[in-house]
Amino acid sequence: MNNVWVGKLDRAAVIWHGGEDGPVRVGSEAHKRLFCRMLLDTHDPYKPTSMNWPALTEGERNRLISLPIWDIAVQTEGRAKMRVLSYAEHVTDPLLKEAITLNGFEEGRHKEVLSHMVAAYGIELAAEPPYIKPRDAEWAFMLMGYSECVDSFFAFGLFELAKRSGFFPMSLVAMFEPVMQEECRHILFFTNWVRWHRRNLSLLRRAIFDVRRLSVFLRLILERIETARDVGGGDNFTMTGHESMGIEIDLAGLMKTCLEENERRMSCYDERLLRPTFMPRMVRIARCFVRNRKNASIGERI
Repeated sequence: MNNVWVGKLDRAAVIWHGGEDGPVRVGSEAHKRLFCRMLLDTHDPYKPTSMNWPALTEGERNRLISLPIWDIAVQTEGRAKMRVLSYAEHVTDPLLKEAITLNGFEEGRHKEVLSHMVAAYGIELAAEPPYIKPRDAEWAFMLMGYSECVDSFFAFGLFELAKRSGFFPMSLVAMFEPVMQEECRHILFFTNWVRWHRRNLSLLRRAIFDVRRLSVFLRLILERIETARDVGGGDNFTMTGHESMGIEIDLAGLMKTCLEENERRMSCYDERLLRPTFMPRMVRIARCFVRNRKNASIGERI
């Protein structure tokens, strides 16, 4: 396998190409090897306990504490770990099981990173609920995967805006770069797993699988409404977080940044891997109806 680390990109970003040349048919063994090896070969073995969180000024710490996301973020990663590892228990293919188990480990490590950060800066969290093993492991795995596809699309853009705006010091922003790139890898893995898994089902089971996917999307809508109420203000933070961070950018500019960052992060991996298309397509359609009220570039507006 060819796993080339590129110093000019962010620390955790890679340019990765699978070792087998030639076209890859969706649903084939070669396809499975490609998306599984992508996840396994690009694993970053960093340890949350060895991360040295930078000192913050009082103003920087207050801005960090003011973001209404930390309880939800920690609990989301805890649920994600449980959902992924629960599904891994039902997988019999050795390579696929190894990759999904690593996915679950990395989700749990994201929770550890957040837990260490809030402890380092004295951020108080609500008591965590118990993370209950799902009764339907496959459905829970799909719920987690599609949730990441939606949330991370906007998170990529917000992360880039946070870099440009100086809302947080670069030393703190850089600490989360490995987490952001891992989310990109997870989305790529999940997108390819869905297509591979679906292609290998019988026609009847494929129809049932599609109905289950639809039920996941309906559940996501309900969860996003509930999350918006928990955060307050009636909006999803992943879509409106730039306002909480004091970043002046119109909706068209936010969409443009999210699309660019999504493309930049996904471009680091073998072009034969399928990319998620739903969120980019929906945002591109939405941009046709959004008038950019400012002529300045994104960089000039931040």
